[in-house]
Amino acid sequence: MADLIVTAEGPGATRGKVRLGRLVFPCALGRGGIVRDKREGDGGTPAGRFPWRYVLYRADRLPRPATPLACRLITPEDGWCDDPADAANYNRPVRLPYAGSHERLWRPDGLYDVILIPGHNDAPPVPGLGSAVFVHVATEDYAPTAGCVALRLEHLLVLLGHLDPEGVMVVTT
Repeated sequence: MADLIVTAEGPGATRGKVRLGRLVFPCALGRGGIVRDKREGDGGTPAGRFPWRYVLYRADRLPRPATPLACRLITPEDGWCDDPADAANYNRPVRLPYAGSHERLWRPDGLYDVILIPGHNDAPPVPGLGSAVFVHVATEDYAPTAGCVALRLEHLLVLLGHLDPEGVMVVTT
């Protein structure tokens, strides 16, 4: 079983590498770098070991990714609650419109065309310890994320095809 290893280029770096066996790709990290004590809104990519949950994708932009993980479609009504005051839905998918603070998953910029969901702060979610930490598509210049790991679309699709459903994402400094 091969784990996906995410490392930063250095302390506080917003760029790094993703390794899965012999595959190595550049990635963007959170604007706060990799952090050991993740908090909502800190911009950090959390350090730790996170099991895979599933993949979300936009069928209007690409076919179902070739992956052994479960896949779900993203629709215009899909969001993700990032509101620590909403203990019932914090760090969980929600349907839009939604009154609490949330991420809109149907985005015009393509960054969420494919989203790999790791099991960060979800069993059960603890309000304030970070939400919506995804592996998603990077900007052309690998701009820092709000706490996610981001790769070029073609690299993300290659990784999805090689993931072991029993593997984990290991984010380390």
